[in-house]
Amino acid sequence: MSHPLEAVIREAYAAFGRGDIDGYLAPCTPDFTFNVAGQGGICGNWTGQKGLYELAGKAMAISAGTFSEEVEDVLANDRHAVVLARHRFVRDGSTKDYSTAHVYQVQDGKLAQCFEQPRDAAAFHDAWGS
Repeated sequence: MSHPLEAVIREAYAAFGRGDIDGYLAPCTPDFTFNVAGQGGICGNWTGQKGLYELAGKAMAISAGTFSEEVEDVLANDRHAVVLARHRFVRDGSTKDYSTAHVYQVQDGKLAQCFEQPRDAAAFHDAWGS
């Protein structure tokens, strides 16, 4: 039996896929932070609504609007959630494709923080590096 948060997260990712950032943020705390380690164009700590809009804007600018995300699996409990995803886009005429995990901390039933954990750091850097 899946945890109720799994369906909530799947809907949040579907909203993001439709370009609905507020729909993605609906199950998040007001100070939700999306952490992307490294030195690339989307790396940083993106907090709250303003931060997520900035992150999405940078991703779309770098990918010339071609960024897409496929949710491969979601695991969730009362303290943590993990989304296994595949990201694809075209940058400077080159197709970028890598797998990643989004590791969430859950606080009072809400998503409080997310940490991007690419499966292949070199592929991630190649995709987003400056």
